Amino acid sequence: MTVQDTIYLSDYTAFGFIVEDVHLTFKLAANATRVVSRIQFTPNPDSPSRDFFLHGEDLNLKWAKIDGADVTPDLVAGGLRCAVPDVAFTWECEVEIDPEGNTSLEGLYMSGGMYCTQCEAEGFRHITYYPDRPDVMSVFTVRIEGDMPVLLSNGNPTTSGEASAEWHDPWPKPAYLFALVAGDLRNYPGQFKTMSGRDVELNLWVRPGDEGKCAFGMEALKKSMTWDEEVYGREYDLDIFNIVAVDDFNMGAMENKGLNIFNSAVVLASPETSTDGNFERIEAIVAHEYFHNWTGNRITCRDWFQLCLKEGLTVFRDQQFTGDMRGHAVKRINDVLTLRGRQFREDAGPLSHPPRPDHFVEINNFYTSTVYEKGAEVINMLKHLVGDVDYKQALDLYFDRHDGDAATIEDWLKVFEDATGRDLAQFKRWYTDAGTPHLKVADRFENGTYTLTFTQTTAPTPGQDDKKPRVIPIAVGLLNPNGDEILPTQILEMTQDTQSFSFEGLSAKPVPSILREFSAPVVLERETSPKEQAFLLAHDTDPFNKWDAGRALARETLINMTQGGTADQGLLDGLLAVARDNGLDPAFRALALGLPGQDDVASALSARGITPDPDKIWRAHQTLKQAIAQHLQDVWPRLLSEMATPGPYSPEAEPAGKRALHGVALAYLSQIDGGAAANDAYASAGNMTEQLSALACLLSVEKGETALAAFREQWKEDRLVMDKWFGLQVSFASPETCVEIAVNLTHDADFNWKNPNRFRAVFGALMMHHAGFHRADGAGYDLLADWLIKLDPFNGQITARMSTGFETWKRYDADRQAKAQAALKRINETADLSRNLGEMVTRILGA
Repeated sequence: MTVQDTIYLSDYTAFGFIVEDVHLTFKLAANATRVVSRIQFTPNPDSPSRDFFLHGEDLNLKWAKIDGADVTPDLVAGGLRCAVPDVAFTWECEVEIDPEGNTSLEGLYMSGGMYCTQCEAEGFRHITYYPDRPDVMSVFTVRIEGDMPVLLSNGNPTTSGEASAEWHDPWPKPAYLFALVAGDLRNYPGQFKTMSGRDVELNLWVRPGDEGKCAFGMEALKKSMTWDEEVYGREYDLDIFNIVAVDDFNMGAMENKGLNIFNSAVVLASPETSTDGNFERIEAIVAHEYFHNWTGNRITCRDWFQLCLKEGLTVFRDQQFTGDMRGHAVKRINDVLTLRGRQFREDAGPLSHPPRPDHFVEINNFYTSTVYEKGAEVINMLKHLVGDVDYKQALDLYFDRHDGDAATIEDWLKVFEDATGRDLAQFKRWYTDAGTPHLKVADRFENGTYTLTFTQTTAPTPGQDDKKPRVIPIAVGLLNPNGDEILPTQILEMTQDTQSFSFEGLSAKPVPSILREFSAPVVLERETSPKEQAFLLAHDTDPFNKWDAGRALARETLINMTQGGTADQGLLDGLLAVARDNGLDPAFRALALGLPGQDDVASALSARGITPDPDKIWRAHQTLKQAIAQHLQDVWPRLLSEMATPGPYSPEAEPAGKRALHGVALAYLSQIDGGAAANDAYASAGNMTEQLSALACLLSVEKGETALAAFREQWKEDRLVMDKWFGLQVSFASPETCVEIAVNLTHDADFNWKNPNRFRAVFGALMMHHAGFHRADGAGYDLLADWLIKLDPFNGQITARMSTGFETWKRYDADRQAKAQAALKRINETADLSRNLGEMVTRILGA
């Protein structure tokens, strides 16, 4: 990569022209689609530039006109330039594109005979010449001509014929929100009446045969629409809302105005083919994409540096929604597990960047956990600081002030300043500074006064060596030595490098419960004994900190076991108490009985200056699982009985929580009965959650061969279930066999490596298998490198995202480092490496 490839926030200037109106005509043909555009431009008085540059890639320009007169533009790298009048004018052109040959799944492409689009972030330039940037917004009218039975685009339908349809979207939008779908599809219909009484037609469009998997997605959409009205006052603004399920899709889903396009895996569901986790994820993603209608569509981002504005806010909103639907405590724990597992890892390595970066090479590489999950955490902190009432007032002002705008982080923070009177200049560092702050805690108790002293530090990150203090909301409660809560949760607002807070009038030294509800995305560093962690696991009234205390104790136990220690008795007794406590939510108990991931342990060791050994971590993990299984052996049969959910399947939170705890009990029991109970559970499974849980248990004790073959025979015609079959085998393999199993799966007749879901099923599982991927002989590194090189010419977005498996290579021993570095260099030296993968590998090697 060269300096010239880098795009900087500081170089932003508005486009030289306003786009008043866009008319597009698509003449569909698999290898030769013609796109005719007619666009009305007006000089932009707010821009110093009159450079008429239109983005365009992989386009065959047939002709171009300005105000009806032929012109010959200059075709340059990435688009075209043309001399234009300094008054309003109409630009017209016709291009030819090849949807069938478009394997990047960006722009207009074909998936199993169906035309579909993906234009975020910069896919529209693969469709026609246009100022493909988010701050250029216009009204679109689209005509589609083709022999497909269903022809869809954004907005409301205006006309339709036997081989044509026309759509008009009255709301100005940037090109990245454009969508078109054409194919042999079936609709699952629904209706919704908005709070103002308007009727909205709803449709979920699927391939023939998938109609039976639509009901849950439709209900999730209706719940989302109702929730957004009731909680945020946001009403849907078109006459129709369409969702389309697409098999070949790089992302989870896309919020195109009025025409959401979804990866089939995150919208199609049935009890027979989908797990409880699938149902919850579908509900959340349907909500997320719908919520974008206001936080992303009606108010979009000025430039791609502001991506976390639309994504962070919308993730936060979908987290609130899921909490309201399924329980806030368990949702918060799952969100933090995701944050720590992905974003903290990102922040600690060569891919670290702020939620709002100040430069990038390839924008697709910034669709990261930092932008999404950390972006949501920043908004969660803001809500903690201002309170619920002021948060609602600020959001109302945001919608009123910026409806129809392409906004910035500065606009967002100014709304909160105006609504609350607060100065958020220091808080803005959460958007502009990379890295995860570490929060060290010391305490003192004297004469009835208990003092907590916090010190915040953030390690240097690429391009940012000097880290100034941030505003950190620290939610704290205090417990008496007998376990009673003596101080309910308070928000301490930290603004300095070091800051103390005192609590007076106490009769005994309390036990602090710090960072309740995980009130800030920081690493809490406090010297605590296993006894205190066990105390908080038993007595803390904050569900998150109750769980986190057990998690910390389990992590310390695993760390000690990698150094030759044994299982901590306090942990075993604490988990026994949790397992027996019927007053706790089963979903919470299931999470509390789980163990920290092996990558989590490796990260903790590395932070202490200890080189992690993946094989030792694996053995410690297996040994601790066995110890817990034995210590709680009398509990598992009782939980299997009490958590059974006979009768018709329901994906709702209560039965799903019971199945989660049932699955945990079955997994531990399998460690001591050799899979006997799991074998019975597999035979009697009444839904995919139970079936997959039992199969995983059998694979974990190497007794799954018969069930695995039966599973394939049963589900070989269901593409989404077969993704589970592929991934499960790698996930539950031993470190010694993990790579070989992955290799064998790539030779399977059903391994379609150009399909993102299938590729991720195998290689995503390999990357997540800590000891298997980081095998001492480097076979895991070599296999992933081989396949990234193979796939990259066809789909650089997927290869770039999958390359993150290498991001922690510097934390391991010298031999592993040498093997990982060799694999990365081999990728980097590949001829014609995509811009996407090239940037990622360069950054990872830069570690």
